[in-house]
Amino acid sequence: MSTPSDDEDASRIPPRPPLPSRAGDNAPTRGGENLQRQFRARKAELETHVSHARDQLDQANERIKERTGRDLVVAIGVGLLIGGVILASLLLAKWSFVVIGLAIILLAVWELVLALRTGGRKVDLWPQLVVAAALASAGYFADPGLTWVMLFVAVFGVVVWRLVAQMIVKDGRTYGDVLTDALASGFIPVYVPFLGAVILMLLRQPRGEWWVLSLIVVVVAADTCAYASGLLFGRGGRHPMAPRVSPKKTWEGFAGAVVGSLVAGALVGCYLLGVPWWAGVILGAVLVASATIGDLGESLLKRDLGIKDMSSWIPGHGGLLDRLDSVLPSAVVALALYPLLTPLAAS
Repeated sequence: MSTPSDDEDASRIPPRPPLPSRAGDNAPTRGGENLQRQFRARKAELETHVSHARDQLDQANERIKERTGRDLVVAIGVGLLIGGVILASLLLAKWSFVVIGLAIILLAVWELVLALRTGGRKVDLWPQLVVAAALASAGYFADPGLTWVMLFVAVFGVVVWRLVAQMIVKDGRTYGDVLTDALASGFIPVYVPFLGAVILMLLRQPRGEWWVLSLIVVVVAADTCAYASGLLFGRGGRHPMAPRVSPKKTWEGFAGAVVGSLVAGALVGCYLLGVPWWAGVILGAVLVASATIGDLGESLLKRDLGIKDMSSWIPGHGGLLDRLDSVLPSAVVALALYPLLTPLAAS
């Protein structure tokens, strides 16, 4: 009888069963999967909230656009861009603001000439641009007395040019139309280049850049607060301010403009101009009055011409003059207040 070999004995031994897995061996893998699932869930939830907020913003923007005719998102973006350029030019060097200011004045004159032509007025473009460049430049580079002389020369020159041009053409316009054309031609140098020159007069004063910046801040604050207050409290034109001139302007909006300008005036007075807060409040009160008059005056001009905006050059805002209508007349007020309030900065 044969004895089994060692190999046969080894083959008869059953294989060792696998060791039971430890509880923590797959924990890292399961933990990673859980983190990924949580991350995906959080991401989907965030995307849902962002999409919902975007839809609400779009709906609100559409409602505002239906009521005011303005795209709020575009208007804010363009406004911030323009404001950043102006702020940088004022803080870096006065000459850079002069260059930008002259360009804006010439474009505004061009815009106004086109708007007047749309309303049936015959106005000459190139003489107006030449006069505007000379008159606006005088505000910064010439004495104030010379600027006044140039204003009278400019008005006389463009009016005579228009009358002579009409005599040469002889297109059968009535005397009333010719007189209206001449008055419109003389109005342009006063409204845009001269008031723009006043801003540059203010700029050339000691610390004039801070006064120009304060002027812009207060007027923009008044305009923005009037817009917001009118949307919130003046829905449907509850209390129209001047229905025949601008039906959408309400007393609720004007109240917002007053509050915004007074607060902005106090802030710029303390932190930009270095005058007492009450002097800043006076500045804000006077500027909101001049800004409102300028706004209503431009609305009256647009109503007379039968147009809604001076142009569509600035997306979300309309034209240049739709943004300058409050700033231009307020520059005269700011320049008048400069010698009265500046001594308070030293006290």
